[in-house]
Amino acid sequence: MAFQNKNLSVIAYANGFTLWHYAANETISTITASAYFDSVKTLMNTGDVIIINASDNTSIKKIIVDANVTVAALA
Repeated sequence: MAFQNKNLSVIAYANGFTLWHYAANETISTITASAYFDSVKTLMNTGDVIIINASDNTSIKKIIVDANVTVAALA
């Protein structure tokens, strides 16, 4: 299944930082794959944080925007 814009929402925004939420009936590995969020690349910034509710797990990740949008573990 592909990214669905209706499943993405902003929880908070301040000073160029956005806290996102994404919920979908997909596995965490599918959602965190590189380029999954590329269709909304212009909305996301490196350092943003996303809470993901997947079919098999819930996770908090950081966003890295370069050639693709990458979702990575928090340091």
